[in-house]
Amino acid sequence: MSGRRPVIAFAMSESVRARVFPEPLMRQYEAVGDVAGFVTEFDSASARALLADVEVLITGWGAPRLDAALLDAAPRLEAVLHAAGTVKPYLAPEVIERGVRVSSAAAANAVPVAEYAVAMIVLAGKRVLPIARRYQELQADFDSEAAFPGMGNYGQRIGIVGASKIGRIVIEMLRAYAFEVVVYDPYLTADEATALGVVAVSLDELLRTSDVVSVHAPSLPSTRDLVDARGIDLMRRDATLLNTARGEIIDQDALTRRVVAGELFAILDVTVPWVLEPDHPLYTSDRVLLTPHIAGSLGAELGRLSGAMLDELRRIARDEPLAHEIEPDLLAITA
Repeated sequence: MSGRRPVIAFAMSESVRARVFPEPLMRQYEAVGDVAGFVTEFDSASARALLADVEVLITGWGAPRLDAALLDAAPRLEAVLHAAGTVKPYLAPEVIERGVRVSSAAAANAVPVAEYAVAMIVLAGKRVLPIARRYQELQADFDSEAAFPGMGNYGQRIGIVGASKIGRIVIEMLRAYAFEVVVYDPYLTADEATALGVVAVSLDELLRTSDVVSVHAPSLPSTRDLVDARGIDLMRRDATLLNTARGEIIDQDALTRRVVAGELFAILDVTVPWVLEPDHPLYTSDRVLLTPHIAGSLGAELGRLSGAMLDELRRIARDEPLAHEIEPDLLAITA
């Protein structure tokens, strides 16, 4: 390909590098830039020697903190390409403030999360999970409509909490179904809602009227307990709360009380703590599906992350704008 060959280095845990950047993909990176090497920390003399000439740093899960000390060690650094979702836990604001461009694979990572959410929304409407459990217990036919009145997906109202990257992909995917989709997001304008083909509503209305509530808000101080105990109590009986975002966004104790009481269903890919204590009642409820944070990129899906950052590296080599550059003024309100 034409264009310059930037000097690049990889900074992340060794296990992540092996999973996200297998050898065939590494050869594609080597075709675009000059790979200086791999580091898991920035403090050693060898790491600092490597960083001295690096122009593009490719990071991932388990990367060292990117801060002013890194910038001092890497005076030629132009860009950070984060081959994972959120870069915020790794990135000090001064990196962007000092002119380093930062891009992340958050948009790529959003795809499997959205796919998981849509699949769970459809399963929730059909009451597939509780019906399957009952069928397994009875080992005989039973009247599923009588057991779960109102089951089905036609015309159901789906409430999306957060018009984030993931939330917007979910909305797009839901167009294939006969759902009514409403959204709560304080940053969503009326014109944006119209363009998305959804109705913007208050959080109270969304919780009170939705058959399935799917949470896609970023985890920020302002969104902690966004769906609080009062909001949980607003949810209609036999509605489903689906959370693939972060556990702290909902009041888990309030949700647990209504689930255990037989009033709500829940599909939780995230909880607080990350792994619930062994005797937690959500493990044994027939109204809950718990998964260990599998909605995001895993297995074959990791190739989408590294591929997205390879495309960004090619743009740098051609002196083109990045496709997924993080804007400084949006950093504070993104996940």
